[in-house]
Amino acid sequence: MPNVVALYRHPVKGFTPESCESLRVQSDGRIAGDRVLAFRFADAATPEDRDGLDYWPKSKGLALETFPGLAALRLSFDEHAQRVRIVHGEEVLVDAALDAHGREELTEAMTRFVLDSPDGKRLQRPGRLPLALVGDGVRSRFQDRSRGYVSVHSTASVEALSAALGQDVDDRRFRSNVVIDGVGAWDELDWEGEVRIGDVTLRTAGPIVRCLATHANPDTGERDAKVLTTLTGKVGQAEPTLGRLLLLDGVNGAVGDEAGTGGTIRVGDEVVIG
Repeated sequence: MPNVVALYRHPVKGFTPESCESLRVQSDGRIAGDRVLAFRFADAATPEDRDGLDYWPKSKGLALETFPGLAALRLSFDEHAQRVRIVHGEEVLVDAALDAHGREELTEAMTRFVLDSPDGKRLQRPGRLPLALVGDGVRSRFQDRSRGYVSVHSTASVEALSAALGQDVDDRRFRSNVVIDGVGAWDELDWEGEVRIGDVTLRTAGPIVRCLATHANPDTGERDAKVLTTLTGKVGQAEPTLGRLLLLDGVNGAVGDEAGTGGTIRVGDEVVIG
C-alpha cells in the first residue's frame, strides 16, 4: 500500500523547507504555514490579479529559480511567536519578529546576503531594490499558482531521475509538500480522480512542470544537477515534469466556491488512489 514517507512546508517562499510529522490542509486547499511570507521586489510588493485571485509570480521576488544560493540558507519559522531565524553555515544572519522593525532587519539581512553572493547582480536590476517582506505569517498566499494546491511526488520517480542523472538527488529539490513510497516511477503522473491521504480527500489536478530551482543543491545552493534536460532527454518527457498537484475535494479555486473539508496528513498515512 502506498504511504507517506515525508512531509514539508515552506514558510517563506523560495527558502528552506521545514520537515514535518504532520501537515494541516486548510478548507481552502492550502497547507497551513506553507508559503505565508515572501521577499518581493520593490516594483512587485502588491499582488497581480488573475481571475479575481491574488497572484504573486515567483519571477518578481527572491526565488530559487533565479537566486539558487538561497538554498544554502537554513530558515526556521516560529508561527506562535511570529519570528523568523535565518542561518548560513554557523552564522545567524538574522533572528527577528514580524513587526515593522523586525521586517526591516530581515530584508536588510537578505539584501546583504544576496548582494554578496554570485547572484548579486540580478538583485541590482532596475525595480528590484529595496526588497519588501510581504505576508502576515498566517495566510498561505505565495504559491506559484493563484489556486491552493497540495503538491506530491514519489520516491520512485526521484530514484528514476537519479539513475538517469548518474547522481543521487534529494527530495527537497522538488519542494513538494508530500513524498510517498509504494508506487512505481512516474505513476503519479497518470493518476486520475480521487486521491485520499489519511483522512484528507483530494483530487488530481495537473502534473508539475519543473524549473531551474531543481538544479540547486538544497545544501550548498550550487547548480549541480541538470534536472530539466535529463527529464526531457534521457527520461523522454515532452516537458520536464516530476510530481503532481492535488486539489482539495470541494474546492475549485474560484471566488465564491464552497470550501472543502480539509484535514491532517501525517507521515505513515496510507495513500488510496482512484
